[in-house]
Amino acid sequence: MRFEPVGIEIEVDEDQTILRAAAEQGVMLMHGCKEGQCASCKSFVLDGEDIDLDRYSTFALPEYELDEGYTLLCRAHAFEDLTIELLNYDADMIRSGLPIQERTAEVVAITPVTHDLRHLVLRLTEPGELKYFPGQYVDIAVPDTDQTRSFSMANTSSRGGVNGEGGELEFVIKVYPGGVFSEFLDRRLRVGDRLELTGPFGVFTLRDNLDARLVFLGGGAGLAPILALLRSMAERGIDRPTTFYYGARTPRDLCFEEELRALPLPRFKYVPALSDEDWDGENGLITDVVKRLEPDLTGADAYVCGPPPMVEAAIPLLERLGVATKHIYYDKFTTTGDAGDSKVLEAR
Repeated sequence: MRFEPVGIEIEVDEDQTILRAAAEQGVMLMHGCKEGQCASCKSFVLDGEDIDLDRYSTFALPEYELDEGYTLLCRAHAFEDLTIELLNYDADMIRSGLPIQERTAEVVAITPVTHDLRHLVLRLTEPGELKYFPGQYVDIAVPDTDQTRSFSMANTSSRGGVNGEGGELEFVIKVYPGGVFSEFLDRRLRVGDRLELTGPFGVFTLRDNLDARLVFLGGGAGLAPILALLRSMAERGIDRPTTFYYGARTPRDLCFEEELRALPLPRFKYVPALSDEDWDGENGLITDVVKRLEPDLTGADAYVCGPPPMVEAAIPLLERLGVATKHIYYDKFTTTGDAGDSKVLEAR
């Protein structure tokens, strides 16, 4: 398998997707859901045609694009040598990927932080470390099923720990009615239970652009990877003008407020907004708040993570406000049932 225009070649087994093979060999291709629904990994086949696709959403790859030669790397299995043109890639990141690791972790804590958000802390068993970049996620196997669900780490490294011990991973997970993992988390999972993890995945990582202002937009459990990035900035002493806009419905949907307001970032501002209840802070949808408070974001880097409607509204807004499309980085929650089934959402 050869990727252009970067000139990288990898080996791919027929039972692997192209994306998975690349990840296992440390090649960080752009991707999001890995379920054929977000289109982040959409690419064009320059040479070769013997490809099979696992089930995917036609919203991500319409039939006419498939006929023209486009494919989804997270769903594609190759049965001959191929040359792929990457349509969406980061030249500085593509060779910096971390190989996929498999780990077992023990549940340390399950703490409600809002009425529907749970703070899950896991401690890795031997080996007690998982290498990842802040903002990435892992797949967690759902016990007694053949399914996995993807969740972003909220901490910056497994070397540190929220309980003062090493080898810990921290997640913020939203509980959805019918959610395969979230209902298991809320009803059956207990401290001391063990879970199987695979990762890291994802490209929602902080890019080096020291002269650019940073704008984060989040909602729901989209807080987790943004919190990881902010914590990483604090640890690394990154001093860039930074604003975090977080959208919620009512005060009971807000969490980690004390930490966010106390982050040791000299030019950081945390702006929560409520859409369903008046209060002393900002009111309205988070995109409306950004539009009102940020007339010009030219030259900024923007990171967006949350439910699909929020992400889909935020991207064109940020472009209108002056953020270059290539400097808008997003992680969009996608359906975790069958591809194209929008009934159940589980948040990374």
